Amino acid sequence: MPRSRFCPECGRALPRLSAPLSASPLAAGDDPPIEGALANGKRLQISGDTLDLRELINVVESSVRWWQRGLKSSDAVTREQAARAIDELSQIMRSLSQQLAQGRTTIRMTRRLPALRTFDVACPSCGGGNRANARFCQRCGALLNTAPRDGVGSVQSRALSFQIVARTDTGRVRQQNQDAVSTSEIDLLNRQKGYLCLVADGMGGAAAGEYASRLAADVSRAYLERESASHPPPNDEAWRTLLRDAVRAANRRIYDAAHADSARRGMGTTLTIALLVGDRLHIASVGDSRAYLLNLNGVTDDGAPAAQLTSDHSLVARLVDIGQLTPEQARTHPQRNILYRSIGTDPSVDVDTRTEALEPGDIVLLCSDGLVNHVSDEEIAQIALSEPDLDRAADRLINLANERGGRDNISVVMVRVEGHTR
Repeated sequence: MPRSRFCPECGRALPRLSAPLSASPLAAGDDPPIEGALANGKRLQISGDTLDLRELINVVESSVRWWQRGLKSSDAVTREQAARAIDELSQIMRSLSQQLAQGRTTIRMTRRLPALRTFDVACPSCGGGNRANARFCQRCGALLNTAPRDGVGSVQSRALSFQIVARTDTGRVRQQNQDAVSTSEIDLLNRQKGYLCLVADGMGGAAAGEYASRLAADVSRAYLERESASHPPPNDEAWRTLLRDAVRAANRRIYDAAHADSARRGMGTTLTIALLVGDRLHIASVGDSRAYLLNLNGVTDDGAPAAQLTSDHSLVARLVDIGQLTPEQARTHPQRNILYRSIGTDPSVDVDTRTEALEPGDIVLLCSDGLVNHVSDEEIAQIALSEPDLDRAADRLINLANERGGRDNISVVMVRVEGHTR
């Protein structure tokens, strides 16, 4: 295993190889279906390793309708931008339609979220995670106690602590900041605590977008604080259910507010939440604000030091999935802000959730697209993992995005995981 320092079978020290700070390969996995609502009432579903071409056309059609509103603007620049966008979307539509005419109904995915590490047995000496059949700890070489675990997918015998920083910046172009970030502690039973972090990126005009992102943050945080304090979920699945309920409560509040005030009609926001409880990381996400997991010792099955935990619910992300765009092209693509799933634009919303085991040395990073539009995954990992001062790391990321144009609001939340043996 690339991240091992000692052989898990015999305990002998292994040659230490430094893992490169590069984007983790994205391989096919057993991910649950991803489904989203479109503005035209239809839905997009990705299942297994294929994407239905007819459903992708629905995404493009929804994007054309969105841009058609720009043609009615009194501003000539806006009309020109909308015309260019519709022309480009029409070319994509033509390509997809030709494939359908030739009898092709699905297209194979070329890019998937990575398979993350899975650990079943904790080392009694260093607290590091090991696979179920290991006899010696891969980190420190100690003999393992291979008694059955008593948690659902968790590594036991560790006490973790968290250092958390949050930053948001208007950027160099926008006049107002429509991003919202939040971090807080949640009191649980038996004097335990949970740690909540979130990023929301509003849309729908300056005042409406700012209101939507702040309302999403406030409603979801209040819901989680209330429900988890009174009825702490007993397992990972219950925590994920709680997160979905919190995000849907925020969605309904924003949707109702938008329909109650004509000045806020059509507003919405992304929302990505990280909830850390014990040695577990629970994620919920809607839109294209991202969550990453980073660790110099590796976070994937093949030892890569960085992995994106969330899927972008955007048109360009699906074009990257099927190989029509590279990740580098997607960062500057004119359609990169077109979402097919967001908070507040429909009365109900599908929420992506996942749970991962945390290790000492992990960094959990949440960000809005104002960061990833200017800074690559490799650069995010390099700065976050090489900078010992977490505050300085967050500042460096935002400064780099601003140096490269700062075209959007930029938000970053970072959590460093520290631990010791109980």
